[in-house]
Amino acid sequence: MTPATDDAPPPPTSGWAVVPANIRGAFYVAMGAFLLVLMAGLVKHLGDSLPVPVIVFVRFLAGFLVLMPVIWRMGFRVLKTSRLPLHLTRGCVGLGGNLALFFALVHLTIADTITIQFSRPLIMLIIATVFLAERPRPKRLVVTVLGFCGIVMITRPFGGGFDPWTLVALSGAVFATLVALCIKFLARTEPTMVIMFYFALVTTTLSSIPAIIFWETPTLLEFGLLAITGTLGIAGQSLFTHGLATGETSFVLPFDYLRILYAFTLGVIIFAELPPAWSRAGAATIILSSIYLLRTEQKEARKAALSTSRSGN
Repeated sequence: MTPATDDAPPPPTSGWAVVPANIRGAFYVAMGAFLLVLMAGLVKHLGDSLPVPVIVFVRFLAGFLVLMPVIWRMGFRVLKTSRLPLHLTRGCVGLGGNLALFFALVHLTIADTITIQFSRPLIMLIIATVFLAERPRPKRLVVTVLGFCGIVMITRPFGGGFDPWTLVALSGAVFATLVALCIKFLARTEPTMVIMFYFALVTTTLSSIPAIIFWETPTLLEFGLLAITGTLGIAGQSLFTHGLATGETSFVLPFDYLRILYAFTLGVIIFAELPPAWSRAGAATIILSSIYLLRTEQKEARKAALSTSRSGN
């Protein structure tokens, strides 16, 4: 029998730790998705009485204030970075995306707004093809076209069902895709906390400008709801990030699409919004095509990693 070593921790025998990593990761992602939809619901509610720039500013300010005690405990020396221009770019793009998202939430159904946000994998493929000179396989191009057919079903540019605010929602998805690219480059050298801090700092600072221009002082209740909105945003993103780190990305990431289900449910129960059949069909098309693209990307990444490993040996 091999004696136990003092420095090796005993394997977990009970509790949350014995749950498979993929299940734990999926749970974190699903909970993060739920909190982010609650945040969206609060934004939609507050948009009835407050200007969107004010909501965006206080949301970022609340998130920044929630983050500061964590930075204080870690020490400000951890914030040292040599990539300040990219952090600034990410903050500017992120602010544009949040403004577009919040305006869309106020003027569209919450389900349609959230669903359009999930066209990011389709937009990413187009960006990679046009600007990064990548050549996607024909099957991926076909799936991308089908996914954009889903967007057309939701925006309904034909007939009298078109709402210009859907274009604002779509621009928000474009901004979100650019944010993902920025994070992808930043994550190569920057810790997560550094990325979060500079994003909060840049967006809070820049969003104060339109907030001052359109300022309307919130009531005490509205201030409380705005603070909750910022907290939900930080908590939701943290759970989502932790879920991706806990389980396999190809397994846990599709659980983020629960946001669409949550949004449909919240829209019906709280806002009495029942999206039409075109929107439901479009949502299904976007979900299926996006999940296919995500899974294909993960398979190709694993093949590339395996090929690199073999060549290294």
